[in-house]
Amino acid sequence: MNSYFAPEALLPEGWARDVRIDLDDAGNIATVAPGASPQGCRVLAGPALPGMANLHSHAFQRAMAGLTEVRGPGEDDFWTWRELMYRFVARLAPEQARAIATHLYVELLRHGYTAVAEFHYVHNAPGGEPYAEPATLALAHLEAAAGAGIAFTCLPSLYAHSNFGRQPLRPGQARFRSDPAMIVGIARSVQRAAAGNPDIAVGVAPHSLRAVDPAELSELVQASRTLGGNAPIHIHAAEQQREVEDCIAWSVKRPVEWLLESAEIDARWCVVHATHLTPDETAALARSGAVVALCPTTEANLGDGIFPLLPFRAAGGRYGIGGDSHVSRDPAEELRLLEYAQRLQHRRRNLAAGPRSSAVGTTLWLEAAAGGRALGRAMGAIAPGLRADLVVLEGAHPDLAGRSGDAIANALVFSGATGLVRDVMVGGKWAVREGHHAGEGAAAENFRRALRELLA
Repeated sequence: MNSYFAPEALLPEGWARDVRIDLDDAGNIATVAPGASPQGCRVLAGPALPGMANLHSHAFQRAMAGLTEVRGPGEDDFWTWRELMYRFVARLAPEQARAIATHLYVELLRHGYTAVAEFHYVHNAPGGEPYAEPATLALAHLEAAAGAGIAFTCLPSLYAHSNFGRQPLRPGQARFRSDPAMIVGIARSVQRAAAGNPDIAVGVAPHSLRAVDPAELSELVQASRTLGGNAPIHIHAAEQQREVEDCIAWSVKRPVEWLLESAEIDARWCVVHATHLTPDETAALARSGAVVALCPTTEANLGDGIFPLLPFRAAGGRYGIGGDSHVSRDPAEELRLLEYAQRLQHRRRNLAAGPRSSAVGTTLWLEAAAGGRALGRAMGAIAPGLRADLVVLEGAHPDLAGRSGDAIANALVFSGATGLVRDVMVGGKWAVREGHHAGEGAAAENFRRALRELLA
């Protein structure tokens, strides 16, 4: 039994002092005891919070950060950005994908993410021909995650059509071409390669209703049950207003409305973005038990819109955060922008407070961390039975001076400080110590090499 002592820790019921956290040999939290003595424990260097899950990642897009911020000849939006992304991904080789993902996963760890869900839709070789091993690129991401030491949920994505009504894929989408059998096969290959690692999980990701028709969606959902009873299902939905309009033209229903009525959405599901919802959809999605993956920095970067967070939370909805295109790798920044977008929309302050705490920072961290259940992994809180994922802050940081309890989380989310995260534990193993990852230098150099090759 490994025992740690935190001067303060964020527990499910709120902040507590003098907290003893006992871990078992499998990397799970065995007991949590507030008001304890540090005797026999390793004393943590600062306050402890539950590790954060990154619910939505397209790792290769990390290499695009900052490359699309030049206005084109007309108006720029998600759809013009997508054309640039197609051109970028056309050149991506497996070794470059591995290098980009490794660097990204190290960055995520250093900022306080302890797990990531890779929504993986680039399956084929340049030109669109399948690799001899269809899981080549998925396995490259698994190797990156294992090398970085981050918990990893692989979500191979079914991408069969370019738009609603089974429209054929465009040339730029040839690397995404897949069918349900291929997707489940890739997931099984990752399962075999993970060899029972408790920090590796698999699920499936029908890309979107525009890319997957109803029969394919049903086939994939049924086949996913062979991966394990809690294998998660993630899907993009209602990210863009044009997508909503196209879905109505196809089905007379909006995307989330269609999913709720036709796909039997439940707690296995994670709906990504869900930006454009009616009040009825918002309430029904909250009741479904699905988690919504919000990606505030990407949604702002792409001009998507603002999720109806307040009514969704009021209806009991569950949510988490994702990095998506990784224009940010910092969960505190995602949470800050999530709250700020609501303030700008409603012209009021301190909106995402909850029954456990009136502090917005505490509430956002607790609720988003709990959304980690969408990764098919027992995580999301400092509580017995969950994986031992801890984020330890730098107790000596100037922005934490004189602060306790809720003021700690508020400083983390809203002070804009850097260097607050000191140590990060994943499944009982330290991945970051004193702000550094053992592999960060090599990962950065390999990332630089891959980027130079891709931009040549």
